[in-house]
Amino acid sequence: MASPITTTILALSLSLTLTLLTLVNAEAAGGFTVDLVHRDSSSSPFYDPLETPAQRIRNSLKRSFSRAQRFSAAMAAARRGGADSPLAASDGEYLMNISLGTPPFPIVAIADTGSDLIWTQCKPCTNCYKQNAAVFSPNSSSTYKTVPCQSSACDSLQSEVGSYCSSNDGVCQYEASYGDQSHTKGDIAVETLTLGSTAGPRRHVAFPKMVIGCGHDNAGTFSPKGSGIVGLGGGSVSLVTQLGPHIGGKFSYCLVPSSAAAEATSTLSFGQSAVVSGNGVATTPLIPDPSQPTFYVVQLEAVSVGSKKIPFHGSTVGETSSGNIIVDSGTTLTLVPTDFFTQLSSAVESQVTGSNKTTDPQGYLSLCYVSGPKLKVPSITAHFKGADVALTVENVFIKVSDTVACLAFYGNDDVSIYGNVAQQNFRVGYDLQKHTLSFKPTDCTQKFF
Repeated sequence: MASPITTTILALSLSLTLTLLTLVNAEAAGGFTVDLVHRDSSSSPFYDPLETPAQRIRNSLKRSFSRAQRFSAAMAAARRGGADSPLAASDGEYLMNISLGTPPFPIVAIADTGSDLIWTQCKPCTNCYKQNAAVFSPNSSSTYKTVPCQSSACDSLQSEVGSYCSSNDGVCQYEASYGDQSHTKGDIAVETLTLGSTAGPRRHVAFPKMVIGCGHDNAGTFSPKGSGIVGLGGGSVSLVTQLGPHIGGKFSYCLVPSSAAAEATSTLSFGQSAVVSGNGVATTPLIPDPSQPTFYVVQLEAVSVGSKKIPFHGSTVGETSSGNIIVDSGTTLTLVPTDFFTQLSSAVESQVTGSNKTTDPQGYLSLCYVSGPKLKVPSITAHFKGADVALTVENVFIKVSDTVACLAFYGNDDVSIYGNVAQQNFRVGYDLQKHTLSFKPTDCTQKFF
């Protein structure tokens, strides 16, 4: 029988734990917002002042193509019944600041709607890529705890992050490899994750016992300027899914356009702060794909160019019955089947006025014009199921140089992706409980909280 003192201590401990969880829920329930920093922003650790704007665009397009190949490979593996992690090496476009552990250890990570696991490099490093920032040390955190092999948690993660058991120390481990031969291996653990809210008075919201990957063997094409990845996909270990009870399954982002001032910052909101409502909101169903839960899939029915409506007949994504395009913040271009792209570009070309056609200096995009105030682009609307989203010229054309603007769509028969150029200056809201995706035209350079 426990002594009165022990009983009292246990009661106080339980009371403190419940109080902390109540505070976390109360803080999160009101919603919170964090900054999203574009990797090419002057405030990003990835920023290279020696790169020209054209070089940055070229690199962004190359990442789009690489990302599409990775998505396609992940879906092909799912169809075969295999486990192929959709983690990204370093092809995302936006970064966010998080902290891990107690005391909080700051990490600048790629925010990725195309992957699930939250992971960072960890000491001791048996084989780690060079990282400019300090590496997270689990031994320095009082809240770090590895997940044991003989646990339901380890078993349940096998299909999503390739978890397996090591006979050496009984710790649940993960391993992910990518098409470019990059890889990450390490321990599955639970740890406190802290986010700094920028909505209203700045505050920090801590979430205990978040599942993370602690990578001890990471090599390949990872950039030394990044410290990890925050998965924002729909799988069970993503940040948004793990925060689900605290945020009501809601998150949204507002991406500033590439033409915005260098100091303009995109935002990522959770909970009530993420609700997209009011005049001008267009909402379409999110279509769950049990074979590949990471991706956010919707049904695109057509695209109108002026008065010409072009039906969209993209192949279905994964095992969905009607979903035919992935919505992704980490892909720059919008990728569509080549036959649809041919019809779309012809319709746009026939209605553009005031400027001469030219070529993409990088050689990637096929429909380009001399940019300037005389360039007049027809109205273009994306018709999702139940939602008509009117696009601006900045959603449709991307400046690839000071004098050239090109159609920000690309023909690709492997997978269709609604990219971030098409989403800029929209509040894009995900409600994972109602399974909806909402778009609201918004000046994302203005704070709206």
